[in-house]
Amino acid sequence: MTSISTTEPGSRRQVLAEFWFYFRENRGAVIGLWVFAVLVLVALLAPLIAPHGPTTQYRDALLMPPVWQEGGSSSYLLGTDAIGRDILSRLIYGARYSLFIGLIVVTIALVGGIVIGLVAGFFGGWVDTVIMRVMDVILAFPSLLLALVLVAILGPGLTNAMIAIAIVLQPHFARLTRAAVLGEKNREYVMAARVAGAGKLRLMFRTILPNCLAPLIVQGTLSFSTAILDAAALGFLGMGAQPPTPEWGTMLAEAREFILRAWWVVTFPGLAILITVLSINLMGDGLRDALDPKMKRS
Repeated sequence: MTSISTTEPGSRRQVLAEFWFYFRENRGAVIGLWVFAVLVLVALLAPLIAPHGPTTQYRDALLMPPVWQEGGSSSYLLGTDAIGRDILSRLIYGARYSLFIGLIVVTIALVGGIVIGLVAGFFGGWVDTVIMRVMDVILAFPSLLLALVLVAILGPGLTNAMIAIAIVLQPHFARLTRAAVLGEKNREYVMAARVAGAGKLRLMFRTILPNCLAPLIVQGTLSFSTAILDAAALGFLGMGAQPPTPEWGTMLAEAREFILRAWWVVTFPGLAILITVLSINLMGDGLRDALDPKMKRS
């Protein structure tokens, strides 16, 4: 097997073309990709496209319904919340927080998990045993419960919530990396690099790791949606982002008491979470089909 880092430019183009061919065969993945691209664009352009500030209060428009419902106004297309903030604007700015949370959490969990998994798989022995037993202990707890405990220790807040979720997700990347390393470290190209005098760090990060990335990319995509869901859950429980931050989970928490008489303050943040997570999961399915040789059709 040839290392990704030594692939020629022509071969890289061929690999990318093959990847896109298998990815676009999954229509759901393509739809998810487009939806996710729109979400990223909305998040980046939030100050330009949001009709109002995310924390601006309009005292003459408390709990105003959406524009198509009686009593609605074209100034607040999706209505307002209990203190007169425009829901559409808060949803648009909330996309920034959700995507930022997913990016930071997955980056921390991915980097930490790769390092831990590489060390465990490469060295084996008691090092592997100790590391994997620690990972098993973390996985033994329900993820949200463990995240809640960690946030309770660290203190409520968005930063601490992201750290807690990253710690909870890290064992998945560690175990996946370890399994991939165990399958690769005895192959011919690794033996050749070892005979050529490559050091342990070079063997781990330059020789073995590039050939273990495909399952990690898929896991990272799926963990992105998990991070968004967990952050929204922590926000809903008051342990994540704190008001008046326009984070979708926090918006749901603030709207609990108005579920029966103002459906829009709960429905739209919930739909935003649903659409975002669904699009990312569809992308993950497409990545799995494109990157896993067993899933490819002959």
